[in-house]
Amino acid sequence: MKSILLKAIFFFFIAFQIQAQELLPFVENYNKSDYQGDNQIWNVVQGNDDAMYFANNHYLLRYDGVIWEKYTLPNKTIIRSIMIEGDKIYSGSYKEFGYWYRKDGKMHYVSITRKLRLFDEKDNEEIWKIFKFNGSVYFQSFNDVFIYNGKHVQKIKFPFLISYCFVVDNNVYVASVEKGLFRMDGSRIANPKGWNILKKTVVHAIEKYKNETFIFTQKKGIFIVEKGGLRPWNNPLNEILKSATINVAKFIKGNKLVVGTGNRGVFIYDFQTDTYKNINRNNVLMNNSVLSIGFDKENDLWLGLDNGITHVEINSPISFFYDNSGLLGSVYSVAAIDKGYLIASNHGVFEFVSGKFKMLPNTQGQAWNITKIGTKYIIGHNDGTFCYENGSLVRINNISGGWNLTKSGINTTYFQSTYSGVVVYDDISKPTQRRIINDLSKPIKYVAQNQKNEIWAADNYRGLYRVLYDDDYKTKKVENITQQSKIKNDFGVKIFEFRNEILFLINNVWYTYNSISASLEENELFNSNFKKISDVVSIDEDHFIVLQDGILYHIYAKGNKFIWNIIQEKYYKGTLINDNLRIFKTQNHYLLNLDDGFISLQLTYENKQNSNVKIEAFNDGNLVPNDSKIKYNTEIKINVISGIYGASKPNLFYKINKGNDFLPISDGLVVLNNLSSGNHAIVVYKHDGASYEKVTSFDFKVAEPWYFSFWMILLYLLVVGAVLFIYYKWNKLRYMQKLKLQAEELKHQREILEMELKAENELNLQEYEKHILELELQTKSSEVAGKSLSIAKQSEMIDNIQNILNSEKDFNKLKSEIKKAIKINEVNKHEWEIFETNLNQIHNEFIINLSKKYPSLTPKDIKLCIYLKMNLSSKEIAPMMNISFRGVELHRYRLRKKLGLTQDENLSKFLLSL
Repeated sequence: MKSILLKAIFFFFIAFQIQAQELLPFVENYNKSDYQGDNQIWNVVQGNDDAMYFANNHYLLRYDGVIWEKYTLPNKTIIRSIMIEGDKIYSGSYKEFGYWYRKDGKMHYVSITRKLRLFDEKDNEEIWKIFKFNGSVYFQSFNDVFIYNGKHVQKIKFPFLISYCFVVDNNVYVASVEKGLFRMDGSRIANPKGWNILKKTVVHAIEKYKNETFIFTQKKGIFIVEKGGLRPWNNPLNEILKSATINVAKFIKGNKLVVGTGNRGVFIYDFQTDTYKNINRNNVLMNNSVLSIGFDKENDLWLGLDNGITHVEINSPISFFYDNSGLLGSVYSVAAIDKGYLIASNHGVFEFVSGKFKMLPNTQGQAWNITKIGTKYIIGHNDGTFCYENGSLVRINNISGGWNLTKSGINTTYFQSTYSGVVVYDDISKPTQRRIINDLSKPIKYVAQNQKNEIWAADNYRGLYRVLYDDDYKTKKVENITQQSKIKNDFGVKIFEFRNEILFLINNVWYTYNSISASLEENELFNSNFKKISDVVSIDEDHFIVLQDGILYHIYAKGNKFIWNIIQEKYYKGTLINDNLRIFKTQNHYLLNLDDGFISLQLTYENKQNSNVKIEAFNDGNLVPNDSKIKYNTEIKINVISGIYGASKPNLFYKINKGNDFLPISDGLVVLNNLSSGNHAIVVYKHDGASYEKVTSFDFKVAEPWYFSFWMILLYLLVVGAVLFIYYKWNKLRYMQKLKLQAEELKHQREILEMELKAENELNLQEYEKHILELELQTKSSEVAGKSLSIAKQSEMIDNIQNILNSEKDFNKLKSEIKKAIKINEVNKHEWEIFETNLNQIHNEFIINLSKKYPSLTPKDIKLCIYLKMNLSSKEIAPMMNISFRGVELHRYRLRKKLGLTQDENLSKFLLSL
């Protein structure tokens, strides 16, 4: 009972406390922390350079979609008004007006009044409005108008206090707080007839719409000029605006009126539908005081607030449903109903009708999905399945967790994926009649069918199942197809039906089922066209949504060609519910759920991304032109500016130095640090999801480090030269010292060597002399031996002959005996051989040396050389060689030739020297 009471109290609170919010355009708020300026924004204009300019008290603000810039006047006065004229931005402030121009990436100011005495000392004038009329620029204060024709300034002083001037139909109207509205003719003014109602009121705007002139007063509402006077605008909104305090108003493209108020935010009235939207602090506006209104070339709205700036995409094809209270919770599904929406969130099921929320009874808790079938809305809920029809809600079953409801591709059967399996509805008009697919008690997230008695079921966690059953839905076979196909990473399988074909998205790869091989195979068409896709949701047969790298793309399929349209990330950044994207199509729109509401997009949405992109690069606060140089080890900020602030803003990527990777450009800014010296190139591409298109490029050069500059290199060379010179001198000194030491050491070594050589020579000389003495001794011995032999023989022969002569008287016998004695006394052959052997042994060394030097000598030649070395004469040699004296001389002659001796050289001395 207590639980029921608590639920009732909670339901009552939800039903009556939530203030509903209708669909609104996308809004971007910028506060002081964004632009680092003051509070009030007095004027908003877009320059010819596509940048937005704001009069922000002490600052002129500039925003190009990437960075904010702020500038102050030389006299530091408050800037109340600005106007664009060509490349000039005119501004008005306290006793000052002039213009700004942009050069080298910065704004520069030129004062028109600096040398002119236009203001008296007692004047307290501020320029509140600037406008152009008849080729001249008008600067309007509360008492004067200054007309500037480009050269001269004309001052017109009014006799009364004025609020603003307005140009309408080639006329200038001057609004006085006390005296009403006047038409200005040159320097004269006149009060139009029948406009007295405007006396003692402040007129803040006069605008033309369809040949009618609308006058917007601060507290009396809106008037329309008619013949002979004024009439109040007959519209219920006019009464609201009277109490809201009108500050500014403008008509915009699409038959719409924008009115900025002092305490109710901004009102956008649509003349075609006779409806209005109020954007205020209760929904998305930062504060309710709108001081100025501006437009960009996309015809979107810029609001200057009492504290901040707001960009409103009133011409965007995307609308938003915001829930700033948080009571609605995260929206998991939304469907359009008569005069409102049916919303399934994690807090329950809500009905939004006539601008108010109501939680449907007994639906508190997690609601997953809403599917419209005819007039019925089938709602999958954590506590079961509900059917909503004509404002009433009925629970049709208690099966928990109806994630999705899918229609069969071959008949009218519907399959519901739940926490515990698959529920089958043969006749959805009787939703209470259902069947359960047996043998599949798993949390099934997606179901699809394109063949009879066969369904495909994707597990909420991992796995894809092919279920075969008979006509009574009795399960015949359950196959885990991802396992059969040997797909290892089969987590979070998505099932996508496209033109009667079932595709499976598994780990960013598209598959289809091949019934012949009974396995999954990659789909060439989708894998070639849709890469890195993490989620896909169908809209209808020819349209679907894909999620690629966190970006949503609307795909239009035309035959086998796919047309990509990016949905800017800023519309849903941080608010997508992963793996729970759901689409509800309604006429020519479709609804997409978000974490804090939902968005509505046009089905024929075509985002023609702007390709006119320019680059402004800054280094140390200075503009860096293309193909210029920056300092080493400094940061370069590259602003990639498209001049587009709304839905058609391009999705930009860049490559650096011909790299392979496309890098996303976050908020239009590329910051590069730690660049190496040399040439660098940045190429910017526009990405539509399928392809990259080059839109612009920027080249620059990083200078060499300071320590590699010309002067530093020159210094290095001088230092190196000085070091080398010192090193040379030092080495030279060391070398000279070394040479001196070497000379002294060499001298010492020479002395030692000379002493050693002297000692060695003396020793050699002694050895030589000893050797000579030995040779002489041997020679003398040989001579003695030879002489001895010869003398001995001769003595013996003489003795024999003497004896014969003494004993014999007979001459003939004497003769015979003498011959016999001579013969007996001849040296026998053996004795000669012994003699020669001994002789050879004595002169052995001599014979060896002689043979090596003169290998052509014969044994007789060598024998003659020995005899000559023994200093024997030719006569003495002749009997020893058994030849005549003449033969010895001839032999000596031939020997001289063989030894190569000249006529002057002595043969015996030569042989002794060997």
